[in-house]
Amino acid sequence: MSIGAVGDTFPQQLNVLAPPTTMNLASVPSILAPNLIAHFYPGSGAIARFRGLEAGAVVSPEDWVGSATKRYGHDLSGLSRLEDGGFLADAIVKDPVAFLGPDHVEAFGVDTGLLVKLLDPGERLIVHSHPDRTFANRHLGCAHGKTEAWIVLSESPGEVFLGFDRQVAEEELAGWVASQSIDEMLGSLNTLSVSRGDAVLVPAGIPHAIGAGVFAVELQEPTDFSFALEHRNFTDPDLRLGWDLALSSVDRSAWPADRLARLAGPGLKTAGRVLPAQADPFFRADLVVSPEEETVGTGFAVLVVLDGSGEIISESAPPLPVSSGVTVLLPYGAGPARLTGDAVVIVCRPPVPGELSPARPAV
Repeated sequence: MSIGAVGDTFPQQLNVLAPPTTMNLASVPSILAPNLIAHFYPGSGAIARFRGLEAGAVVSPEDWVGSATKRYGHDLSGLSRLEDGGFLADAIVKDPVAFLGPDHVEAFGVDTGLLVKLLDPGERLIVHSHPDRTFANRHLGCAHGKTEAWIVLSESPGEVFLGFDRQVAEEELAGWVASQSIDEMLGSLNTLSVSRGDAVLVPAGIPHAIGAGVFAVELQEPTDFSFALEHRNFTDPDLRLGWDLALSSVDRSAWPADRLARLAGPGLKTAGRVLPAQADPFFRADLVVSPEEETVGTGFAVLVVLDGSGEIISESAPPLPVSSGVTVLLPYGAGPARLTGDAVVIVCRPPVPGELSPARPAV
């Protein structure tokens, strides 16, 4: 849930490279090294613990996994590197069908349609919202808005803030933002308790925030567009559009309990679908538990190994050992893949080519 509109006053990403490889990375599963982002807010150290990294000078709050997306206002920050040291985005442009598959390329071109993050706020994130596809296309020159979803990995319960608990008038919201009435704005949002295994869809437009210590895998559309309603000292919290236009993208409708319930997915309780069906036109996530459900499938995917260890077996490469905290890029060219051992993996994928792609989920 990166807030992109922060100017250039913060450190750049910390991109840790894996040893170079001589293999054709468009045809084999490969390990994705941490792609750590030093952001405007601190992390709690959960990413380093999950990844098995030594704590550094910067406790990163975000790790952009398999990213072909740049941070807002930056030239290279956000982009993931492959094992050969090159950027994934450049490799896809050179051989899009091998990485993404012919149906995907026909529907979306070289756009992966997906951004996966490890998210670790060490403090409550600011109240913010994201534009939907219609708004982004019309005003930001981009085919994607920023619908996202959270899959909670925290060992301890936490809280998130999602959607207004009543209809908020246009003038009231504008007043909160202009005066930075944070208590009123935050107090108008629903507070939800979350714990490990929960999955929540966050449609574009809904104002939201995540509480301190909620460590999560985040799937989202591949942009870094955010309207910082709680904007602190950001240089362009309205993405330079002006607040009148920016606030027109915010969902000011009421989100009572029954409506919020439709944003919850099956989560990590059992193998199979993780997110609610409304997420499918934007991204997909499945829990694969070896050996009960060992098929990973074919097609471009980002894998996050949650627990255990095993191997990813594909047609065109030696078995790839994986264990808890490892992330893997699975290109289309690797063919069918399966998982062995006792590993537990979230398989993150872009939408199915040809499926209806609304501006935001219908809930």
